[in-house]
Amino acid sequence: MADEHGSWKTFGERLVYDNKWVKVGLTDVEAPNGERWEYHVVHLARIAIALIVNDQDEALMLWRYRFATDQWGYELLGGLVDEGEHSAGTAAREAAEESGWQPVGTPEHLVTFEPLPGQVTAPVDVYLWRAAEHIGDPTDTEEAGRVEWVPLSRVNELAQRQELLGSGTLVSLLYYLNSRRT
Repeated sequence: MADEHGSWKTFGERLVYDNKWVKVGLTDVEAPNGERWEYHVVHLARIAIALIVNDQDEALMLWRYRFATDQWGYELLGGLVDEGEHSAGTAAREAAEESGWQPVGTPEHLVTFEPLPGQVTAPVDVYLWRAAEHIGDPTDTEEAGRVEWVPLSRVNELAQRQELLGSGTLVSLLYYLNSRRT
């Protein structure tokens, strides 16, 4: 890929901010036109998402508030992949902690994507389960929300109303619905 017309060259990166959740670097880059400068890059941790679909064609989601965008809406279950943890294991663990529903069976890897590749690295892994067992109340009180089985027939309506929060939710649901057609 490096020889393709329009590719950028990188000459290293220095971190200017670094913690568990976000790192900010200045990357020494050269654009295709030959100009060279330091470009800000934000590095976010890998995220794993559980898309759990039941036999009534509903997806398990949280109705919750996000302060950064001052927005209420639905989100799929998931979170940061801990060091040494496989992302499918993270998705299953987060689903159980956030909803009280434990995914059942072997997950299907749906898709991995980068939501903002121009200045952000933020890999998102999405896994599909077709069953879950109710094991109790949610245990992750930080991720408080109303747990609901949402009909997949409502995805377009909810997207139009901006009630599907984040690219992890929107991309996952649209990818899944589209893949069923092909």
